[in-house]
Amino acid sequence: MNAVEIKGLTKVYGDNFALQDFSLNISRGQVCGLIGPNGAGKTTAMSILATLLAPDGGTAFVCGHDVMQEQAMVRRLIGYMPDFFGVYDGLKATEYLDFYAAAYRIPMADRNRLTQDLLELVNLSEKANSYVDLLSRGMKQRLAMARCLVHNPEVLILDEPASGLDPRARAEMKEVIRHLRRMNKTILISSHILPELAEMCDSIAILEQGRLVAHGMVDEVTAARQGTRTLKVEVAERLNELLEVLMMKPGVVSVDGDAGWARVAFRGSKAAQGQMLREIMEQGWTVIEYAEIKGNLEDAFMAMTGEGE
Repeated sequence: MNAVEIKGLTKVYGDNFALQDFSLNISRGQVCGLIGPNGAGKTTAMSILATLLAPDGGTAFVCGHDVMQEQAMVRRLIGYMPDFFGVYDGLKATEYLDFYAAAYRIPMADRNRLTQDLLELVNLSEKANSYVDLLSRGMKQRLAMARCLVHNPEVLILDEPASGLDPRARAEMKEVIRHLRRMNKTILISSHILPELAEMCDSIAILEQGRLVAHGMVDEVTAARQGTRTLKVEVAERLNELLEVLMMKPGVVSVDGDAGWARVAFRGSKAAQGQMLREIMEQGWTVIEYAEIKGNLEDAFMAMTGEGE
């Protein structure tokens, strides 16, 4: 059973579709990144999963439970961190977590140990007795993350958890998410910081105008940009001649080069790629380096959403 199953979700505001027949499955223990331009429907989809918004069509399930028909059960299974969250400034960090633990009916005898463990998890143990309003934005974000975990949910829904953070605070938040991944939590996370998202996620789903335009493992999505691979060929001599020869090779879409190396857009099998390398060497070039340049999630995003046009 998948941890999250979204089937044909549709949400309409007036004449505008926030979601259009959106479907997505997330396996248990997987971290899935949800990306798209502003207004693509990311927050709408997360709000529906969190039982805060009713869809106009379709449905969704969390660990097999319908988000519309079994809302109480779903809320016990998820930890939801919205893009704008509230904290109670008049409380200390421990009191803040204790309040939410009580709301989830966790016995008083267990709450002190629980709050200590959660503060340690998000690296806030030294701020246990600090008032929330005295914490930095990054600390508040991590405290809000701890609040999502008080009832030990199976699925985490994190809407822009690193929004507005400086580089150090983002790194701290990223480490928390990595730790949760090691705990086998299923995580759906949205972010505009695409390189960091690519590092944290197993799979990526790209939304455009409420529709799913791509979904797969991170490497699959980035490689699918134009159906081509980018190869780097560095040679010791005769670069200009090599560029002309490469353009005649089967599977080569385009070639450019500078300072001793050629950059090749190649569409073909791994075997064909190897054959091209052998032919270059047989024709007398000394190959210093030959490697595939991995795809870039930002490039894939721009290509698939039209942002680069």
